[in-house]
Amino acid sequence: MKSGSTARTVANTTDANGGEMYASSSLEARARRLDPSLLKDLLENMLLIRRFEEKAAELYALGKIGGFCHLYIGQEAVGVGAISSLGPDDYILCSYRDHGQALARGMDPRVLMAELCGKVSGCSKGKGGSMHLFDKRLGFYGGHAIVGAHLPLAAGTAFASRYLKQPRVTVCFFGDAAVNIGSFHESLNLAQLWKLPVVFICENNEFGMGTPIEKTASILNLHERACAYNMAHAAVDGMDVLAVRESVAEAVERARNESLPTLIEARTYRYMGHSMSDPTHGIYRTKAELEEHRRRDPVKRFISALEAIGVVTQATVDEADRRIRDVVEQAVVFADQSPEPSPEELSTDVYLP
Repeated sequence: MKSGSTARTVANTTDANGGEMYASSSLEARARRLDPSLLKDLLENMLLIRRFEEKAAELYALGKIGGFCHLYIGQEAVGVGAISSLGPDDYILCSYRDHGQALARGMDPRVLMAELCGKVSGCSKGKGGSMHLFDKRLGFYGGHAIVGAHLPLAAGTAFASRYLKQPRVTVCFFGDAAVNIGSFHESLNLAQLWKLPVVFICENNEFGMGTPIEKTASILNLHERACAYNMAHAAVDGMDVLAVRESVAEAVERARNESLPTLIEARTYRYMGHSMSDPTHGIYRTKAELEEHRRRDPVKRFISALEAIGVVTQATVDEADRRIRDVVEQAVVFADQSPEPSPEELSTDVYLP
């Protein structure tokens, strides 16, 4: 751990690009320190997200899901690892790639699928769709479609927690393109200045839509931008669910006990395109690049680690996968059988000043 005047870099190893990485021990070594039931829960959550997103892609191709649809395939370890370190009363805000975080937080897959299909039984009554998931009961305050626009909202919920003297922490997920938005800098500045209990998690999947990060950022170690605000920061392997969990847990503890913010850069990769309008590798990356990253698949890596230490076997993984596929199929049936919103819903839940 390194120290500045008050800011702290909470990383402890260096990656190939000279950036700080959190994990210093192997995935298997970290797994040995945790309860097997927790490890199985983490794996099943990652499998649920993977199978749900695969089904969402299928339904989009069939025309059952409309509008924009951004899938989380490849990034499961970030959402699952981070959210597993939170308490039930903590807040979560995220961007438009929000299905994974919603499932990791415990949203009913049936309700989520109904929302994607525009049905009234969805979490936003079918009016939010893929990019605007919301569940106040879960402290899940939305997917937000405008890049970077939700970071000030996260600072706002964290301010409310401190003002009301509540031990709640806000976790805010966003993509790498958001670090070039003015609201990113404004939010980090105020969070550190006012000592707000918020954890900013940048999911660096290497592309802002189809533009590689090296063409948009002069500093590729994005977490270092926190230095400008004297804020604690770290980078973590976003393809390692336990490394993410450890890094975020440390930041959450800092937020809850010291009311101090943290910026975490989770280095991950999306296997699908930016959205379903760009469903494969697009024209901005090669198949060889994609296959290289698939060798680090976060789900497969975790399964291999758990098999190595005897927590799961291929048979138990197959059984869990069958059960999860059934859950996803039941979600599709629920969505299909749910009614569409009535025309009167156009005028409900609308704010008029």
